[in-house]
Amino acid sequence: MVRTPLTPEERARGERLGELLRRARGPRSMVAVAASAGISPETLRKIETGRAPTPAFFTVAALAGALGLSLDEVLARCAPEQKEPAPEALPLTA
Repeated sequence: MVRTPLTPEERARGERLGELLRRARGPRSMVAVAASAGISPETLRKIETGRAPTPAFFTVAALAGALGLSLDEVLARCAPEQKEPAPEALPLTA
């Protein structure tokens, strides 16, 4: 199976996620955080360094829980800046 190459935006989002996780981990060891999240230290290392820029949802959720982050916070810090919504995306007013 051939995987579609990641866009620059997807790679940048992965780098932001890795930075967020590194900062949230603070002085805790990678091994301890990975064990708490139920993933391997190598998986955490790849996510933190951006080598795995699109981890599975449940991996991100487990890491967020282990680090005391809400998924809303992860999304807010990792998503690209939102542009103005297209007119059809705006809510209808009565």
